[in-house]
Order: sequence, then C-alpha cells, then structure tokens
Amino acid sequence: MIKHTTVMGRLLAYNVILMLYVCGSVISAVSLDNEKMIDSKVLNVGEELQRETLPLQMGSRLYRLNGLKSSTWYEVKISCPASIPASFSIQLIRDKSDIEHNWNRRLLNTEKLIFNADSNDIPDHQSLDQSEKYVLVSVEPAGVVAIPGVKERELVLFNIVCDELLLGIPHKAIWVGVLVVICLGVACIVPSFLPPYLLVRKQKS
Repeated sequence: MIKHTTVMGRLLAYNVILMLYVCGSVISAVSLDNEKMIDSKVLNVGEELQRETLPLQMGSRLYRLNGLKSSTWYEVKISCPASIPASFSIQLIRDKSDIEHNWNRRLLNTEKLIFNADSNDIPDHQSLDQSEKYVLVSVEPAGVVAIPGVKERELVLFNIVCDELLLGIPHKAIWVGVLVVICLGVACIVPSFLPPYLLVRKQKS
C-alpha cells in the first residue's frame, strides 16, 4: 500500500512538472511571436523620421533610441496630418520583453513623451542605463469616415523625432527663443534713438 502511494505521488509530481514545462514553452512561444510581429527601427537623437506608416487598426512599432546622454532630458514627439483621425500612444520601455506587459496599460492621445535618460520610471524600476532604450508607438483610429462612400484609411502617416531638451526647450527650437529675446531687446532700445518730436506726436495720438 505504501509503495503504491509512493508511485502515485511520483506520477503526480511528474505530471505537474510536465504541465509546468508545457505552459512555460507555450508562454515563451507566444512572447517570441509578439516580438516578431512588432517591427523595430532605430531613432537617432536629433534626426526626424518622416513619412513613417503604421496600420491604422492596432498598428505598432518599436523604436530603439540611439545617442542618448546620461543625465539629459529628451522629448519624443509625433506629428501627423489632422485629416487622419488617429490616436497615438508613446511608451518608454526597458527592452522587448516588456512589450506584452505594457500593451494592456498604454494610454492613448499621448503624442509627446518627455523623460530623463537616467529615469527609473520604467518596469521593475531598473535604470535605463542598464539596458537598451525603446519607445513603443501604437495607434488606433480616433473616429469614423464622415463622407459616405469613402473607404477608411488603412495606413496612418506620421513623423517622429527624439530631441534633446535644454531648459525644457528642444535644441532646434532654441533659436526661436533667442530671436524673440532679440526682438524684445530691439523694441526696448529703438525708442531711445527716435527724435523727441516723434515720441511726443505718438503720445498725443
């Protein structure tokens, strides 16, 4: 009786181990399939990728960020034609294994993402410097076609760029701020060089 019980216990243990192995294999296969289904590209800091396309229905793409500097703030921004009703989401993830984990908690209408290269605001609270840096871009339709007989678009067109920030301003836009400061300075200085009668006439008017 004791031997019979021991044999049954071993068989049960073997069955449990076998089931765990099969489940693990299935989960790994599904994860690999999901990674293969999502295409990936490289997004260099300061270089805008133009005319990118994604399927409008649940389209997604993984961008590996290249050229990040430590202790620096960055902004990943998406721009698309207003004629295409689409909702984008941008997520910062640690590596490809986090794609499935983050897919169910993505936020739409986040077409801009600001982050620090040393931020810990990623899964498992691990530093970005400990692994590669990715942004997962996904899109869904945000409306319906209003014109009867017009087929809904299958692809959405967009541009994406990752810019380094200085005082919260992208490097490429700094010259705009400098120009504004110069214009304000000129507007304050020029009146002091005008003839007095012009200033008096202006005050009377």
